[in-house]
Amino acid sequence: SLCSAGAPNLSYQELKDLKKASVLHIDVRERWEIDRFGKIPESINIPLGELMEALQMDPTEFKDQYNQKMPSKSDPVVFSCLAGTRSKQALAFAMSLGFS
Repeated sequence: SLCSAGAPNLSYQELKDLKKASVLHIDVRERWEIDRFGKIPESINIPLGELMEALQMDPTEFKDQYNQKMPSKSDPVVFSCLAGTRSKQALAFAMSLGFS
């Protein structure tokens, strides 16, 4: 398992390779940061403050809100932010909800 609690950092190329294999990429930056610095292609933006609620939504509600299929607890997910601090928090949140 790629993220088995070690919370590894990925290079840009590693992320690009992972995205070819249907990995859900969640960008936990704030919306204003996306507006200012740009969206990472094929990522979905769920600001860190919304993440816990989002990962506990009904799958239909998640799809309506984020235009993306909700990940199952065993689906591969990559979190990103600007410097790595929020993405580590996002990983901890997801793992606390039972995501592997």
